[in-house]
Amino acid sequence: MSFPVARAVAEMYLADRLWISVAMLHREHPERGSFSKDEIRRKFEQTGLDSGTKDGSVSAHLSQHLVANVQPSTTKRYRMLFDTGHGLLRLFRPGDFVEPSRLHCKTFKQIPARDDVPSQYWPLLDWYANWAGTPEAEVKWEDDPLIRLIGSGREVWADEHADEYVENLRREDD
Repeated sequence: MSFPVARAVAEMYLADRLWISVAMLHREHPERGSFSKDEIRRKFEQTGLDSGTKDGSVSAHLSQHLVANVQPSTTKRYRMLFDTGHGLLRLFRPGDFVEPSRLHCKTFKQIPARDDVPSQYWPLLDWYANWAGTPEAEVKWEDDPLIRLIGSGREVWADEHADEYVENLRREDD
């Protein structure tokens, strides 16, 4: 039986290295919900995951490429991070809002593939599965109380056309 060989850190995708940096911050600071881009950059550098990376690339990834609820600037539709506001980021969780232009991609990246990262980071992937919840924990739109209201009240204008109903309401106000 052969096992996939994980990549060396130098061969890892920048997106995966940044995801690992944010995951480490979450594990080290479970009381915090999100982190500044500067904190993420510092962790990225402290861990040595920044080897051979241009700072402009890091900025672009933290501002657009990886952030699920931000308009993407490229064809990549990653959903690895989530902007919680005021420039703070956290790891993406199933059920988080996704910018509609990112929804049209058949495949999207949410976490690094186990085969793409050194085995020393595999525990972060396992931790994320518990932290993010299982797919069953995803938001079900049919459970949303506002969505369940769709169609309620239709009996109010069931006997007349919507335009006639509005016109009758206007006459009553006069």
